[in-house]
Amino acid sequence: MTTPSKPSPGAGTGTVQLDALDRALVQALMIDGRAPFSRIAEVLEVSDQTVVRRYRRMRTSGLIRVIGLPLGSRVGLFESWLRVQCAPDAALAVAGALARRPDISWVKLGSGGTEIHCLTKARTRQDRDGLLLDKLPRTRRVTGVSAHTILRVFIGGPTQWGGLHGLRPEQVAALARPSSEPGQERYVLDEAELALLSVLGQDGRAGYPELARASGLSESTARRRVDRLRELRALYFDVELVPWTLGLEAEATLMLTAAPARLAEVGAALAGHPEVPFAAAVTGTANLLAAVVCRDTDALYTYLTERIGAVPGIRHVEVIPTLRNVKRAGMLVEGGRLVDPPPAP
Repeated sequence: MTTPSKPSPGAGTGTVQLDALDRALVQALMIDGRAPFSRIAEVLEVSDQTVVRRYRRMRTSGLIRVIGLPLGSRVGLFESWLRVQCAPDAALAVAGALARRPDISWVKLGSGGTEIHCLTKARTRQDRDGLLLDKLPRTRRVTGVSAHTILRVFIGGPTQWGGLHGLRPEQVAALARPSSEPGQERYVLDEAELALLSVLGQDGRAGYPELARASGLSESTARRRVDRLRELRALYFDVELVPWTLGLEAEATLMLTAAPARLAEVGAALAGHPEVPFAAAVTGTANLLAAVVCRDTDALYTYLTERIGAVPGIRHVEVIPTLRNVKRAGMLVEGGRLVDPPPAP
């Protein structure tokens, strides 16, 4: 059995990278986050105990987290990407305050530490407008806010990121779930389903006894609800991790402007790049947003010049380096590790 590689210099306190078997396990969980460990072990050709031990080590160390999330466009969430400008000495405090909000799932610092990027997922239009029109403008030392509504996601969410390639095609096929087309009508979550999602958002592999207690449903009903939400494409499972664990040291946000007639084409091209775990069409002066992860700054330069530069239809690119991740997919990042946020007041 191989052992994890040594921590990368400067990768953050206690941060380790994942070895080949760890990566294969992460990729398997990205394909189906609730697949039985016995099934994953069979596909990876290792023992059940090895899979369980590897997962528990990565999970308890804060290296990875399987999470169950609602598909915003399916359940009616109001999703926006915010750029918040702050005085240099206030950015960390404002970012920390934003990270404590349950309706904000991502927070990162960029642009020399004076700009915060965050992804909001408000349940109602009133909640979204209250943040944008009232709370943020009145926040001390915030000097500017721009909001970009997410119109169409090209990669991210239920669409698996192509940055991991450890599994053979037949292994991927063995783990893949039957695909289904999402319905066009909005799915309204009831209180029991919201309770299920609250638990799954912190632990996507939570057992049905825990889900039943949280939702007030029986275990069999909780199981059927989870299965139904997945079939309706209202719920998906993903694996969250800090890019350092994969040896990816350079992160950036790209704001791209594409010719409107080529917007879908450019978005599809970005979705095919293994450096891009998230890309979406957005409102604003730039009409595309992409999160990029690369091995180092030299690799980022190569990506920009050779990959982005080769995509027809791109008129302009703004590159905003990520200085620090504060929150990822609802979890705080501390010392290169994923940790649970404090309970909402």
